[in-house]
Amino acid sequence: MFNGASSFIESVDGVFLFTIIVSVFFLVLITALMIGFVIKYSRKKNPKAVNIKGNTKLEILWTAIPTVLVLIMFWYGWIGYLDMTNIPEDEIPVDVTAQMWSWKFKYSNGRETDSLYVPVNQPVKLNLISYDVNHSFFIPAFRIKKDVFPGTEREVWFEA
Repeated sequence: MFNGASSFIESVDGVFLFTIIVSVFFLVLITALMIGFVIKYSRKKNPKAVNIKGNTKLEILWTAIPTVLVLIMFWYGWIGYLDMTNIPEDEIPVDVTAQMWSWKFKYSNGRETDSLYVPVNQPVKLNLISYDVNHSFFIPAFRIKKDVFPGTEREVWFEA
């Protein structure tokens, strides 16, 4: 689908693509219906407004369809979220420290860098911590983002 470098590409991009397709479909449908009703019921053709009583079946339908679609989107996203929160046992740990205007990465061998280096086809677990302010750790190509707050430890994992 889209370019990326982690094992989460399919699940994350699939949810986004599904949401975009459903949203665009309903945007076009609702816009076309609105334009059609504006033309059909214009003041020139219908000078006197008529009160319309409710239609229970229609009201249930326009409530049920969006509810089902939102539940499907939630379920689809939840499955991907569960994959992202279940950290494999054989992961490589990397301690990540957020400081004003910089990130530090400390590897299990004791080496510390300001850039992240990870092996391919091996799960990597990042232990995120901040000492000063709120930070947002985001690697778009890996489809991971995690907010880091002072005094709390956060974890995120991926497989490049």
